Amino acid sequence: MRELSQLIDVENPAWPEIRETLDASPVSVEWLPPDSDLGTASILQLQVTARSYLGAVVLNCGGLLVDDGWLRVFGSPMSGAAHGVPGLSRVNQFPETFDSVWRPETGLTVAHDVLGGVFTLNGAAPASADRPGVPGEVIYFAPDSLRWEALGVSHSTWLAWLVSGALDEFYADLRWPGWKKEVRALNSSQGLSMFPPLWSAEGRQDISATSRRAVPMRELLCVARDTCRQFDGDDPGFLGAV
Repeated sequence: MRELSQLIDVENPAWPEIRETLDASPVSVEWLPPDSDLGTASILQLQVTARSYLGAVVLNCGGLLVDDGWLRVFGSPMSGAAHGVPGLSRVNQFPETFDSVWRPETGLTVAHDVLGGVFTLNGAAPASADRPGVPGEVIYFAPDSLRWEALGVSHSTWLAWLVSGALDEFYADLRWPGWKKEVRALNSSQGLSMFPPLWSAEGRQDISATSRRAVPMRELLCVARDTCRQFDGDDPGFLGAV
């Protein structure tokens, strides 16, 4: 186990590089203020250094709202802040006090999108959790297929990709005219439920014709998991606690 000073007091911390990337982003990125106590507790539990993108974000950032809030990247937010984005520790149910043997059971949930999509950083044994990809790879639970997809990138590459403008292509079939206005009206604990659902042939045929309503993100994730179980008995596993 590494002490906190070994994790924080490092040469070449990643945060200045991340800030440069965020400032140069062609899409809107809101950087939320951090809670320093929560940040240090989180980086200690994760046992990653501030030289890594993951460590730098959790230590220096309360979270990121990317592309007008379409995507929420989790950090260490101040308690009771108006934005309402949950922290990485809460989403992944970190122990209340440091536990040297605790690890995320199936990987670390690092972001949610407003449709109930989940970005997770694979743990040491993704195959044992029926997850695709290799250890340390970011994977995506797609709300239109209700399946995990390997993205083939590390956490640092994924974070740079998010703010590069690539989300337009990634979500090309899942956005509709006027989506920005609807997303901006949500608070950060809400997502958009669609009918017909995204995974149905009707929902995919013309997403602009779907009926959309704001629901708690918790509800959106629970419905997705329950639907997977009902359809083929496959459980996608933990999607984040919000």
